[in-house]
Amino acid sequence: MPAKKKPIKKPSAIVNRRARFDYELGDELKVGLSLSGPEVRAARDGHIQLKGAFVTVRAGELWLNNASFSLKLNKRGEPGARTIDTEPRKLLAHRKQIDELAVRKKEGLTIVPTRLLTQGRFVKLVIALGKGKKTYDKRETLKRRDQERDAKRAIKQL
Repeated sequence: MPAKKKPIKKPSAIVNRRARFDYELGDELKVGLSLSGPEVRAARDGHIQLKGAFVTVRAGELWLNNASFSLKLNKRGEPGARTIDTEPRKLLAHRKQIDELAVRKKEGLTIVPTRLLTQGRFVKLVIALGKGKKTYDKRETLKRRDQERDAKRAIKQL
């Protein structure tokens, strides 16, 4: 009897860790994405990168820019052939939510994608309003993180 294969664990959420470091995040909103079949497959397989991605408001619609989808190519003889696609994708939200985000964006805040949720039937994107951190704020965050790590290490050794 052949050995059983382990099931491949697919991520239920793709997290943009860089967003927490670069921005002070505020209100979060869960929105849908308008995707094609290969894009949905890439999302479910975890082949998406949100680092450097941002959301814009154009003509009363939300658009996800600079998110890279690694799409599978169906070429014969090339197993696992992929291409990177970074074109803008339309986000689906209610009119009141879009208007509120547009007003807040004009106040100087940035709309940043934080997580891509793939569990369940639909692919959803969690976006948040964020204010960009200065360089000294980022250094402070790194310093605080190092101090917490050293404190946990000291407690663990006791």
